[in-house]
Amino acid sequence: MKKINLLLLLVFVFFACQKQESHSPVADPLSNYYEASLKPFYHGVASGDPLQNAVIIWTKVTPEDSLPELTVQWEISENENFNEPTQTGEVITNPDKGYTVKVDVNGLEPNTKYFYRFNYEGANSLIGETQTAPSESNEALRLAIVSCSNYEFGPFNGYGALAERNDIDVVLHLGDYIYEYGEKGYGDTTTGRFHMPPHEIITLEDYRTRYAQYRLDKDLREVHQRIPFITIWDDHEIANDSYVDGAQNHQENEGDYNDRKAAARKAYYEWLPIRESKELYRSFSYGDMADLIMLDERLAGRVAPVKSADDPNIASEERLMLGTEQLSWFKNELSESDAQWKIIGNQVIFSYLNWGFPTFQLNLDSWDGYPYERTEIIDHIRNEQVENVVFVTGDTHSSWALEVTEDAFSDYKTNGAVAVEFGTTSINSGNTNDRAGTTDETVMEHEQNITGSPLNPQLKYANLRDHGYLELILSNDQAEAIWHYTPDKRVASREMVIGKKLITKSGSNKIEEQQ
Repeated sequence: MKKINLLLLLVFVFFACQKQESHSPVADPLSNYYEASLKPFYHGVASGDPLQNAVIIWTKVTPEDSLPELTVQWEISENENFNEPTQTGEVITNPDKGYTVKVDVNGLEPNTKYFYRFNYEGANSLIGETQTAPSESNEALRLAIVSCSNYEFGPFNGYGALAERNDIDVVLHLGDYIYEYGEKGYGDTTTGRFHMPPHEIITLEDYRTRYAQYRLDKDLREVHQRIPFITIWDDHEIANDSYVDGAQNHQENEGDYNDRKAAARKAYYEWLPIRESKELYRSFSYGDMADLIMLDERLAGRVAPVKSADDPNIASEERLMLGTEQLSWFKNELSESDAQWKIIGNQVIFSYLNWGFPTFQLNLDSWDGYPYERTEIIDHIRNEQVENVVFVTGDTHSSWALEVTEDAFSDYKTNGAVAVEFGTTSINSGNTNDRAGTTDETVMEHEQNITGSPLNPQLKYANLRDHGYLELILSNDQAEAIWHYTPDKRVASREMVIGKKLITKSGSNKIEEQQ
């Protein structure tokens, strides 16, 4: 009898050891930053890519042990108490997905607010709120336009302020959601916020950790919880000034660029509430009021930039920003749209712009460095008589209002503008007045010098100092742009001030002061 008991004990110990080996504790560099009350959904919830009958809902599970897979339950409802859920289901996630969870919920009603949540082993996530797109016109559509959030530059006040709003239909994120630099590589070392991992991110695990750090930020977590997002990447989701075959901030000793790009792409699809496809450019219908057309100006077709505006090949038809396939798709989207407004999610400034600095006038990383395709698009809008095109743009850490033209002189004065462009400033990434040796006063003087004639008659507003977000309100008669700024980006606050209001009336392609 003792021999049998001993044998059973050995068998039990063997299988117990086997279980420990296959389910080892997870090594997590961010565990000290977790809010215990959110376990195991420390990174909150998010929704995005809303259609008239569907929306993506997202979360991330952080298990204590490295499990081969785990099953998460989800439910979505028109009421917050979930007593009569609209739909329920379950989804399996695993380490290959970084334990992220994404569900494309179909069969929903248009223009309807929904609540959603997840459950794992008896623990509920935060309750998220989302909104499907309308199938018919609304009296107005409110968009929030954001870009460029660098963890090391301080708190994400713009995100926090948006989380307090209850009237925003959707947030358009135009890129630089994260930054790839290592600790103290590009930021404000006085904020006490430092990147994880501390080195420049290159591998899949590096990118995953960086996204995980950002999504532990309360302001970013809460705005995702409250409002659906439509996102597009710019360069820092991969590496600074990235294009199809390389990037300014990718060096030979950092491995193969294609491997890095694949890792960055996979992490982006894991962490953002978007539908996964071969290409990221896509469009969304908001009834008769607006079509939202999101362009990919980095990884779909962009070739390497020229090094000088004097390069004789700068205007070559081989120098592409979108690439042949995306350009054709974009033209067709413009021509086929019956919506009142065509809103273009655009990463880098489309309009001609002279920055006015002695050593920096044209930004060759923007459309000024790719004039062939820009001319093709402007000619298409003009020849097809496409009305009410509004480019919304990120990247520059500055606010802009431009009447879209091929150049500031002959085309603008002879033919007039074909569209308007509103640029959003950064959430917190460095502006011109953050540079050593500059003051608000000198930057304000520079803004005045470059706005209007003689340098930029097409430029109607410039602010190279403040941080926050852009609100775009669309109605049948006009598009109104409102810039919201944080009083001090280094101090955590959800208070915002209105810096400027401008409008463009339907059919005008002119930018005016709001009366």
